[in-house]
This record gives sequence, C-alpha cells and structure tokens, in this order.
Amino acid sequence: MIADNPWLDGLVRMGIVAVAVPLAVIILTYVERKVIGRLQMRLGPMRVGPYGTLQAVADTIKLLTKEDLRPQTADRWTFELAPFVVVVPVFLALVTLPFTAEGMVRDLGLGLFYIVAVSGVSIVGFVMAGWGSDNKYALLGGARAAAQLISYEIPLVMAVLAVAMVGQSLNLVELVDAQGRVPFIVWQPLAFVIFLVAGVAELYRQPFDIPVADSEVVGGPLVEYSGIRWSMFQMAEFVNLVVISVLGALIFLGGWNWPLGREVGLGLQLPLIFVKASAFIILFMWVRGSLPRLRIDQMMAFCWQVLLPFAFLQIIINGWVLVYDWPDWVLGALSGAATLAAGYLTYRAAHQMGEPVPPRLRRAGSVL
Repeated sequence: MIADNPWLDGLVRMGIVAVAVPLAVIILTYVERKVIGRLQMRLGPMRVGPYGTLQAVADTIKLLTKEDLRPQTADRWTFELAPFVVVVPVFLALVTLPFTAEGMVRDLGLGLFYIVAVSGVSIVGFVMAGWGSDNKYALLGGARAAAQLISYEIPLVMAVLAVAMVGQSLNLVELVDAQGRVPFIVWQPLAFVIFLVAGVAELYRQPFDIPVADSEVVGGPLVEYSGIRWSMFQMAEFVNLVVISVLGALIFLGGWNWPLGREVGLGLQLPLIFVKASAFIILFMWVRGSLPRLRIDQMMAFCWQVLLPFAFLQIIINGWVLVYDWPDWVLGALSGAATLAAGYLTYRAAHQMGEPVPPRLRRAGSVL
C-alpha cells in the first residue's frame, strides 16, 4: 500500500531519515572522540557506560536540558532563526542523497545540482548568528565563516562539475552506474583531492577551523549560543560530514556498484556505501587531529592561488578529452600530473609558513 502511494512512501522515508540522523550524530560524536584520543595517545571517553559508549548520550541530555540564553541586546529573530537556517539546508540535502540504488527519499534528475545548491544556504545562517548575537567576536567569526565557506564552495562545486562532465549526468544514480569497472577517482585524482580539501574547509574543521577557533575568536558566531541552539550547529556539522562523505563515495569510489563494476544485490549495497563513507569520515577525523591550524591569510591564499586554478585546470582537461574523444587513460595521466604539481606547490608553501607575515597580508588578515 505504501509503494502505491508516493506521498506516504516519501513521508515514511523522511521519517526514517529524521530518526537516523540524530542517532548517527550521537555515534559519530563518540567515534570522533575515540579516534582523536587514539591519535593523541589518550583513551578518550571511558567514564559513562562501557568504554564511554554512553558519554555522547549524556552530553545530548545535558544540551537538551541546559538553559537557553540569549544576550539582552541581541536581535531576537535573527539570533533564534540562525540555527534553523544552518540545519534545515543540511537535512534538505539528504532528500536526494541515495544510499542504495533505491534507498533515497526522492530520486531527482538534477540531484547533484540540488545538493550543491541547498548546501550553500547554510552560509547565511552563520552570518545571521554572528550579526544577531551583537558580539564583536561573533560578528568577526561570522564574517570569517562567510569568507571561508564562499571561497571553498567554488573549487568544491568545480570538482563535482568535473565528475558530472565525465559522467554526462547530474543524476547521482546514473553517475554511480557510469563508473563501470573503474571508479572516477582513477581518471580524476585532481578533482578528488580538491573535493577532499574543500570538503574539510566546508566542515570548518582543522586546519580550516578559523571561524570557530577558541584561540582566534573565542568560538566565533556560536559564542553566544548555549543549550539546544548550540547543539543544532553541532548536529549540522556532523550531518554535513555524512553528506560530504556519502557524496564522495558515490561520485569518486563507485558507490554501490564497485569493486570491479559488479552489480550487487540490495542487501550488499548499503554495507558498501557504509564502508566507503566511513573511510571518508575517519579520514576527516584523522586530518582534524593531525594538522595545525592555518592563518586566515594562508587559508584564503591557498584557496584562490592553488585550489581554484587547479580546479579550472581539471575542467579544461576534461573538456579536451571529451571534445577530442581521447581515451580515458589520457584523462587519468593529465589529472595525475596536475595533482603532483598541486602537491608540490602545497609542499613549498608549507615550508614558508614559518616566515613573517608580509604587512599587506597582515592588514588583510586584520580586516577578516
């Protein structure tokens, strides 16, 4: 009966997502604490529950029952609506994100375009949070968040566009099927690296956590939030982590039809996506616990001087290969060579990080 009623079927799927997302956030909170604890030679949570498994549950209860405060001089509507403007677009992105060939709320023909479009709306929420708090540190953090997210959104979108060019579709299910025996990461390693780096920046995690870093802006646009409103920002971060990880697994790792291009049954499709998305999630956590924070000028320069030009180069390479009908190995060779060039430039820039900041960049950083 549910299958015959598309509206009822959609509501059931949305209900499953609404229940699964908070549970996934609780689990990822525990996993991240354990992973970073292991990287830093610590045990992580151990007190609440066996091996600390109930620590995230205790934190959830604490946040739900904690007093919700608002500064007296804050703009009430802007301050209170900001968490929803951040959270709702992330949930909307889950509407068309397929976890199996049939496991999505709605299969949209322009699903990839839809995800990119709605995920960018969250930027407005951070600006609203910074402005509505009536706090100079929150406003500075909101401005930095907007500058970072807008900047790194461009190479991220171009990396996704490069995949759409090769796959000749914006439908995520068709992109998975188009990868065949060889996933797109083999033919477009440069787009994959750009997607990873820009994805970390979109999650505002280390080394790109300038907007919310305590040592920089005492918490950024979230400094005046507490209780359940603060937890909404935290939930949006983890849900966005899942969205980017699953999207990367779909468009670069072959989704559920790989390894070796073999079609698998519905019973194995979800485990395959789970394993591949988990690899992305652990990688993002590993990066957060390993790399030092960048300065604001280094972060912006890396985007505009390295990521963006190489993203354009990947688009040009794809255009050459498609227009002149060159074999796929040429695409992989050119993209691989560009990846090595980008890595070399990044390596050189990393060795210059300890040098004094030029006055021109120091003035630009003070404005941001």
